[in-house]
Amino acid sequence: MGACVPGGLLLRCGGMEIKLRYRGRSLTEADIAFIRSLIAAHPGASRRALSKKLCEAWQWRQANGNFCDMVCRGLMLKLDRAGHIELPGVRQINPNPLARRAAERKRPVSMLVDTTALSAPLGELRPLQFRQVRHTGEEPLFNSLIERYHYLGYTQPVGEHLKYLVFALNRPIACLAWSSAPRHLAPRDRFIGWSAVARRQNIGLIAYNTRFLILPFIKVPHLASHILSCMAQVLARDWERIYGHPIYFLETFIDPGRFRGTCYRAANWIYLGLTTGRGKDDRTHHPNRPLKEVLGYPLLKRFRERLSEIR
Repeated sequence: MGACVPGGLLLRCGGMEIKLRYRGRSLTEADIAFIRSLIAAHPGASRRALSKKLCEAWQWRQANGNFCDMVCRGLMLKLDRAGHIELPGVRQINPNPLARRAAERKRPVSMLVDTTALSAPLGELRPLQFRQVRHTGEEPLFNSLIERYHYLGYTQPVGEHLKYLVFALNRPIACLAWSSAPRHLAPRDRFIGWSAVARRQNIGLIAYNTRFLILPFIKVPHLASHILSCMAQVLARDWERIYGHPIYFLETFIDPGRFRGTCYRAANWIYLGLTTGRGKDDRTHHPNRPLKEVLGYPLLKRFRERLSEIR
């Protein structure tokens, strides 16, 4: 006999050991007893401190090696609300960081850059230099260039993301931004052919190209497609080094009302289909924005197999 516990916890009882499942982790009655003993052994600890201690005890880590502190804290809160454990009282209510960030957000500071027109054959610029600039002294320059010259302007990414400046002849000539992929994207999901379970588990193995800018005073034939071709290997290497897990597929959106996506197609990106035009938070099921073309780029031949694996 089963009963649903609020918050998505599944409780099985009826003479059997209590079992719970939360965010892919199964708990036994012994696990819950261990959490109770952990709380009792640290009567002065905060909820944050207790979740960290539980992560350490269970070695509950993310793919990048960091502890699953937020997930663990959510689990303990669900157990507390279901009456299985008793957490200490809340000591501090933090303001919503996203709301605070939106309220305090400032436009990137404009920075000086060489705007002399550069028109030359691609061969005179190679080899290009790709610099990952997130959390470096060159990040403000990247933000400034995107804000000033990209038609969408600059927005601060959330989640896993990397930023690149491309240099030639000791000057920046292009910017590229990559972030975590949208969770639901019908053309991509059909192309990969993965199940809903595999998608939820492996969505982090896809990177999304959110910005690509060739500075307007750079006039070099075939430069954009060459940058995209070089970028794939650079990004895959840096993503695994920084985040501790690989990526197997790249994707982007093209607004066909503005662009043809010629450079992506020349770099062997594949047209996957059109978006629905509804956005990720839509509740009306009616288009409310322009349809975008979805393009994808596999990073290895067996990408479908890797992305469809369920662990």
